[in-house]
Amino acid sequence: MKNPSTPSVVISGTGLFQPAQVISNAELVASYNAYADLQNAAHADEIAAGARAALVHSSVEFIEKASGIKQRYVLDKAGVLDPTRMKPRFAPRPDAELSLMAQIAVDAAKKAMAAAGKQGSDIDGVLCAAANMQRAYPAMACEIQAAIGAVGYGFDMNVACSSATFAIEQAANAVKSGSAKCVLVVNPEITSAHLEWRDRDCHFIFGDVCTAVIVEAADTATSSDQWEVIGTKLATQFSNNIRNNAGFLNRCEDTDPDARDKTFMQEGRKVFKEVVPMAAAHIEQHLHTLGFEPTQVRRYWLHQANLGMNQLVLKRLVGREVGDADANDLAPIILSEYANTASAGSIIAFHEHHADLKRGDLGVICSFGAGYSIGSVVLRRL
Repeated sequence: MKNPSTPSVVISGTGLFQPAQVISNAELVASYNAYADLQNAAHADEIAAGARAALVHSSVEFIEKASGIKQRYVLDKAGVLDPTRMKPRFAPRPDAELSLMAQIAVDAAKKAMAAAGKQGSDIDGVLCAAANMQRAYPAMACEIQAAIGAVGYGFDMNVACSSATFAIEQAANAVKSGSAKCVLVVNPEITSAHLEWRDRDCHFIFGDVCTAVIVEAADTATSSDQWEVIGTKLATQFSNNIRNNAGFLNRCEDTDPDARDKTFMQEGRKVFKEVVPMAAAHIEQHLHTLGFEPTQVRRYWLHQANLGMNQLVLKRLVGREVGDADANDLAPIILSEYANTASAGSIIAFHEHHADLKRGDLGVICSFGAGYSIGSVVLRRL
């Protein structure tokens, strides 16, 4: 039973930044295949001798069958598509200039603040939660806090693709405890910088984006679009099946900063097999603790990593096969346009697909990713 002295918490506004540049699957395939041809030509003797495997071409059909992704937004298209580079090209910025990650976070934050009817001075907590941070310190959250004129405190946190839901719980708890009244959660995901674009098995997975949500006490909320946070649930279980070994210790290990393990790596089949049942069970258990059945949920905003994964999670929750139209209504997919955007994916789905729900409708935001980490947020429309 809820303590009457504990304030109700709501999400009162969301914001989304998406880059102007788009890479289609056809463009991505042409770039990767050109890279593969260059590599195969450069190592022709080793390949002929059996000392090295030739790189196999990618295809649009392979990408769409494996993931459901058709395009992705990126901050720098030219660098990614250059077969002699295969990564974004970002210009270094002086310390006095707003950093790239803070820039996109501020854009999304201002949109969320406008939706919630908030000024910077109304915000007394800023959580920057993302799969990778631009730097170790000072915290990105502190820079974002200063840029929007927020007060109070800010800190960074990383739980890979579950960073957003984990941060929403921290924000809700801060409001409930009284350590903050209004918290901004931002998820600047510059995934193009840690994706290995030279690996056929994953070169299509990620896109860049930033999401933001305002979490505040219900009695201070003024927006017309409010969602009560009924409950949150977090879980982690260690796994090496999704990993990135880039970090500040690399320079002390005398290892290649461009080695394969310094970018995104995953054992995709193992992740699919292990995470789907974990995610479905997590959501079901969370709902049961709150007195609900999965079939009472009007909409699920799931992590956006793989179309087949989301379809199977939904099937496990509702206990039946779901047709395409019904499935997209119950658990909207934004993968085809945005690709996997790490922690921001489930928030994009919520941002773009909640306006049609009615007062009293239940919804669940759920993320799952490296760790393994799973976070769920149960919401009710007010």
